[in-house]
Amino acid sequence: MKTSYLQFPFTLALLFSNALADSHQRILIDNFASGNLNQWTVQSFAGTTDYQIISLDKQPALRAVSHASASGLLKQQKIDLLQTPFLNWQWRIENTLGKINEQSQSGDDYSARIYVILDGGWTFWKTRAINYVWASNSPKDSRWPNAFAGHHAMMLAIRSRQDKSTTWYQEKRNIIEDFKALHGIDIRYIDGIAIMTDTDNAGGNATAYYGNIYFSAQ
Repeated sequence: MKTSYLQFPFTLALLFSNALADSHQRILIDNFASGNLNQWTVQSFAGTTDYQIISLDKQPALRAVSHASASGLLKQQKIDLLQTPFLNWQWRIENTLGKINEQSQSGDDYSARIYVILDGGWTFWKTRAINYVWASNSPKDSRWPNAFAGHHAMMLAIRSRQDKSTTWYQEKRNIIEDFKALHGIDIRYIDGIAIMTDTDNAGGNATAYYGNIYFSAQ
């Protein structure tokens, strides 16, 4: 579900210009305050996960409800990582999934995940991508190739079963460093962000919430 890529040399000039960038610079992907998903494209793999903007804890949030389904939302937006290398997002889940093997095709399900996509569009199962996932059984900070896409899409468990459900978490990742660590490549740009709550392979149910996704200089 889930081939080409570009490598960008990090010259001294580029690094110097990045150091001069506004440390408070932010590029908003979505805070869901608009009340609509017009900037996102839906792609269904198996059934349709229900995505709706609601108010939760007095803030707008994207609610995702999956019943043995797998569909995602993609926002195509080119981000210059030399200016804003950090991806920030909020998320929470209502439940983890059962005793599935997330590193197998039969258990490749996640209550919540965010993709960072290099050179893709909706053919992101052929691209280089990082999946930041809320795992059910894989330990936090573990990493592995996606069961369907192999090393083109690397999985990184940001949260796992030990983290509290029904609790908001604020996350921050350096995308340049993560692509180097997980794919072994230096990149300057990414081409899009995708959100996905999916339970199609093992036939489970999950509810998750996403909020305030943005890139920052620090």
